[in-house]
Amino acid sequence: MSLITTSDTQPITIQLLKAEALPEWGSTQTSTTRDWLERLQFKAQPGQIGWITGDDASPTGAVVGWDGNDDLASLGALPFQLPEGVYQLATDVSDLQLTGWGLGAYQFDRYKTPERAPAQLLIPERNDVEAVSNMVAAVTLIRDLVNTPADDMTPDTLALEATQVADTHDAEVTITVGDELLQAGFGAIHAVGRAAAVAPRLIDITWGDPAHPAITLVGKGVCFDSGGLNMKPATGMRWMKKDMGGAAQALGLAQMIMAAGLPVRLRLLIAAVENAVAGNAYRPGDILQTYKGLTVEIDNTDAEGRLVMCDALALAAEETPELIIDFSTLTGSARSALGPEVGAMFCNRDEVATALVAAGQASDDPVWRLPLHKPYRSLLDSTVADIVNSAGTPMAGAITAALFLESFVGDCPWVHFDIHAFNTRPRPARPEGGEATAARAVFDYLQQRFGP
Repeated sequence: MSLITTSDTQPITIQLLKAEALPEWGSTQTSTTRDWLERLQFKAQPGQIGWITGDDASPTGAVVGWDGNDDLASLGALPFQLPEGVYQLATDVSDLQLTGWGLGAYQFDRYKTPERAPAQLLIPERNDVEAVSNMVAAVTLIRDLVNTPADDMTPDTLALEATQVADTHDAEVTITVGDELLQAGFGAIHAVGRAAAVAPRLIDITWGDPAHPAITLVGKGVCFDSGGLNMKPATGMRWMKKDMGGAAQALGLAQMIMAAGLPVRLRLLIAAVENAVAGNAYRPGDILQTYKGLTVEIDNTDAEGRLVMCDALALAAEETPELIIDFSTLTGSARSALGPEVGAMFCNRDEVATALVAAGQASDDPVWRLPLHKPYRSLLDSTVADIVNSAGTPMAGAITAALFLESFVGDCPWVHFDIHAFNTRPRPARPEGGEATAARAVFDYLQQRFGP
């Protein structure tokens, strides 16, 4: 653990320092420290590290440049910028900043031994140890799930991971597998996953007091996406182990909610499949029967995420919860619009969307609302079915995908996140690889709306 509450060794003290405060602070230090910092050209720029020394020039503490922002980055680079050891803070910081330290210490070490351990930080007593620890644990789960390659993250493995989270919090689990999906009416989930060696499944987890407000999370769990018969090119297929990133967000968010004991009745639905190629793969031109009763004509088998999600969303809407929130790595169009670091959000309730944008800003987990532009719904018209799964034009691809999903939720309050779930570049607290995108923002929003 990089965040700890006790230590057997004497910790090294870290002080955060703004650039404008450097002259006054420097006047209180020894001449040895001032000379040393001058040689280091320490200007207290954000993230810059200097060392405080004793009379014998040995380091007695560290000073870190800080821009004064309450964000993940202020401490997020330090676990690997500082030498291994135990540290404590001389500066009051927020729980969000401490979370940044924990997230910056993340390493995916399942297949490769790390070169070093991260530096450890004593969590100050004034901070909420449990809240910070729970958040770091949930984001670690999300990252680990996304980073795990498809040979070790098959639909049955994803179901096992979800079951373990559910068991930890005494939640109930039901899993519908293979041909049972057809019997239950989930024709779209079955069609997408039937060609894979591991059968498709729908994971259904419930937790909490039925008298509390009902919140349902839905996650796209495409454990690998070849594109199906409309096969992706090699470059497009390379990172498709992360196509279950929506399921990872939903499961991690569910863990946050259960660990915090939020007074909600939680339901989590994950459609776990692999979109593979075999003789029984679904084809362009096929017409699928969905759980809602709508027929879907297949224009492109690589638009599979919205198919597995439409069955799960229809099931979610059936009991009319107070809010449905879904997460999907759905379209390249959303990445073209917002890049990989901002979650694209669609919502059919203005007040919910406004609050989620504010929660994203406060939690350093940015989301941005895109429109459910109704005139584009005609792009999904089919002459032989109720709806087609992919528009005939690449324009407004994220919007048409969201409009497709909206057809299956009816008038339920609904939020759809089209996310990348992956850091394409390393940043403080955000190493390259699998990432929690929008999950922390949603948790903060739910805490504000439903918390005690």
